[in-house]
Amino acid sequence: MRARRFLVLLAALAGVALAARLGLWQLSRAAEKEAQQAALESRGQEPPLASASLAHSPDEAAAQQHRRITLQGRWIGARTVFLDNRAMDGRAGFIVVTPLALADGDAVLVQRGWAPRDAAERTRVPAVASPEGVVTVEGRVAAPPSRLYELGAEGQGAIRQNLDLDAFARETGLRLRPLSVQQADGAAADADGLLRHWPAPAFDVHKHYGYAFQWFALAALITGLYVWFQLVRPRLKRRA
Repeated sequence: MRARRFLVLLAALAGVALAARLGLWQLSRAAEKEAQQAALESRGQEPPLASASLAHSPDEAAAQQHRRITLQGRWIGARTVFLDNRAMDGRAGFIVVTPLALADGDAVLVQRGWAPRDAAERTRVPAVASPEGVVTVEGRVAAPPSRLYELGAEGQGAIRQNLDLDAFARETGLRLRPLSVQQADGAAADADGLLRHWPAPAFDVHKHYGYAFQWFALAALITGLYVWFQLVRPRLKRRA
């Protein structure tokens, strides 16, 4: 009997320790995400970068994410891609992505904005003008366009589900920087009719707090069950 009680005690202690440890880990993850969010928000308040300062490497790109930037270059309109199944303000449509050729010969993908899809003819793409000559583009440094689940091989037409930077660089022969730029609204941008209600980067901090609460609640439940079944209930039986 004593051996069984001892094993039950060990199991309860192990369960409480594991649940508490996982709860503390979730709290540490929440703190990390909050620090990342604060750093990103602070970065967004810094002065805009110039084209010459745009990152060349993935590490530099990560350090510049969410920085404001003012680019100068030439649109490569013939390489415009329409990313399908992208929603903005609750409506389905395309994210319009056009490479911008920089002065040094490199190019950067610019997420120019969102356009609605033609409900009557799904293969029709909206007419988006790409002015000739050198243009100025204001926006924020962002990761490459987000990927959606896709069956089969990645397409190579104007309408695509996803756009892989390396594959697109091989396809077009462009030297692409390892990032994208989300174009901001402005006098030069408003004429194209695209929406630019870009969502703020999501860090899901509250998710980690929720998980931490669940783990701590489990630790409390294990403790309560042990106290009731191993301590309180036997005493009540003896008194009865």
